[in-house]
Amino acid sequence: MTDPQPTTAAPPGPQPVRPPPKDSWVKVVGKLVVVLAVMAVLGWAYGGAEIDPGELLRNRENIADFAKEFAVPNFSDWRDYVREMIVTVQMAIWGTFLAMVLAVPLGLLSSANLAPWYIRWPVRRLMDAFRAINEMVFALVFIAAVGLGPFAGMLALFVHTLGTLAKLFSEAVEAIDPHPVEGIRATGASGIDEVVYGVIPQVMPLWISYTLYRFESNVRSASVVGMVGAGGIGYLLHDAMGSYDYGDASAMLLIILATVVLLDVVSTRVRKRFI
Repeated sequence: MTDPQPTTAAPPGPQPVRPPPKDSWVKVVGKLVVVLAVMAVLGWAYGGAEIDPGELLRNRENIADFAKEFAVPNFSDWRDYVREMIVTVQMAIWGTFLAMVLAVPLGLLSSANLAPWYIRWPVRRLMDAFRAINEMVFALVFIAAVGLGPFAGMLALFVHTLGTLAKLFSEAVEAIDPHPVEGIRATGASGIDEVVYGVIPQVMPLWISYTLYRFESNVRSASVVGMVGAGGIGYLLHDAMGSYDYGDASAMLLIILATVVLLDVVSTRVRKRFI
């Protein structure tokens, strides 16, 4: 009986790397079509946007004077600015809170894995309408309805934010793991129990994150809706810009910036705490 021949090990060293498979001509043509389509859309939008980089050069003296005046903020009336900034934050708080409360049931009713189509479709279309119309337009509508002041601004933020949060909440519900819900259903629990114990615990971290993000956005939006008379620091900012008081406007912008940064730090800590 002969001894088996010893096997020789493969020599150490880097193994040959296979080249990645080449894309077929269909994929190459498809990518080329996408690139050409994007370029065509950008070219089509270029004229409508009236983009003219030369305007920046032709008006460089005006821009320099504008920047020079803005570089010296005037904080002589800072108490008024801070007071109106607080009103702006209060508008954002209530607009976000009311939107969050109503976005929970509307988000559930907009979810494909929970609601039938004859309920889901009209709710989604209503939320699309709320989300499609800008806060400034809603502010004008509510100013005509309830008059000038923060209440109109809060209502504008509430309606627009409701459409956004309901959409985000429904997408989070549609992405849940169905197994916990099926396990609860197997115990004979009701549909409400399935939502309370199977759905909401899974989506709550995302819901909190979305709400905090929208609150930060609403603080900025509240500063804008105030420009049409919906209360807050936006009204003072619009008045300062119209009067060419760029020092006052610069001071208000710095206060808005400091407030947004502070809220961003706080919301980041809250996210880390709950998510």
